[in-house]
Amino acid sequence: MSKWALVTGATAGIGESFTRVLAREGFNIVLVARDLERMKERAASLESQFKVQSAIVQADLATDAGCAKVEKYILENQIEVLVNNAGFGINKAFSVSDLDSEQQLLDVLVRTPMRLMHTVLPQMKQRNSGSIINVSSVAGWIAGGTYSASKSYLTVLSESIHTEMSGTGIKISALCPGFTRTEFHERGRMRMNGLPEFMWLSSDRVVTQAWKENQNGKVLSVPGWQYLILSTVSRFGPRPLVRKLGMNVRVRQRQK
Repeated sequence: MSKWALVTGATAGIGESFTRVLAREGFNIVLVARDLERMKERAASLESQFKVQSAIVQADLATDAGCAKVEKYILENQIEVLVNNAGFGINKAFSVSDLDSEQQLLDVLVRTPMRLMHTVLPQMKQRNSGSIINVSSVAGWIAGGTYSASKSYLTVLSESIHTEMSGTGIKISALCPGFTRTEFHERGRMRMNGLPEFMWLSSDRVVTQAWKENQNGKVLSVPGWQYLILSTVSRFGPRPLVRKLGMNVRVRQRQK
């Protein structure tokens, strides 16, 4: 029987890499995003290159209706792999940011992955098989505004469900990458020209490692030696130092 993987934020960056990696593994792909034309192009490319089937769910995950649309699709179909990847950042300090944008960030980064996991887990438990990868971030271990707080939630929830599913055939993990070459920073109007080249990761490398580690039962995937070091400092270093580090990173990213 053919197996299906559902990827949110599937048209660019890490999400797009996941569609190719999973298609190469033989999964049919459900693409979830807002841009219908880009999804059609991506779906056609996957079908041509990997000889898999594809499906498209156009949804704005910042809205209740968009999230409910994906939940309904999951309830009506068997999903073997769920990748919660959709996300964005806000390039303003919390005290001066737009409140509606802050709410949308929480809806996309927190509400949606929580609800999609809660929706898909019953069928995975019934089959005793399935994989969930939540695209979190090393930013979840620093103090960098709502984005960091949201990613911290996603990492901790992934760890909790991983433990809950221990001893079953269901694999849960959080991918916690550092700076990765995607459209994320450009869309967020973040200044990144001062970042050293060695700090950048490729999305294909990040995703290949994340999938391998998920299948091996590892709960946290942190690609790159540089981010293994930084994540260790962020998780176990003195909190005043971590807070200062997080603030310095965010200030440098904000364009004037």
